[in-house]
Amino acid sequence: MIRGFEDLDVWQEAMKLAASVYAVLRECRDFGLRDQMQRAAVSIASNIAEGFERRSNREFMQFLYVAQGSCAEMRTQLYLSMEIKLIPEQQCHSLIEQTRKISAMLYKLIQTRKTKFT
Repeated sequence: MIRGFEDLDVWQEAMKLAASVYAVLRECRDFGLRDQMQRAAVSIASNIAEGFERRSNREFMQFLYVAQGSCAEMRTQLYLSMEIKLIPEQQCHSLIEQTRKISAMLYKLIQTRKTKFT
């Protein structure tokens, strides 16, 4: 049973991604890109939580869309990080896969909210 946003699998995965991004970028000296990536990663879980707490299906879905956008932003920044060799390729691929998984989970949750809660 889902009692709070903490019970949502997608929120839990987004939190894991944010923690991973912080760990990978701990020693990063490119402060602009590092900060942008950290904000994007945190935004995913934060928007899921904020939308859930709004208690309106329409608002929740809107925040899920924003979270999905932040996930795409994060993936783009990971591709850039790999291209400029800021993050090792293997770590980038792992994080990119996490963003794809979260994006798919968000898509499914949005579809469920559209069909069963409107």
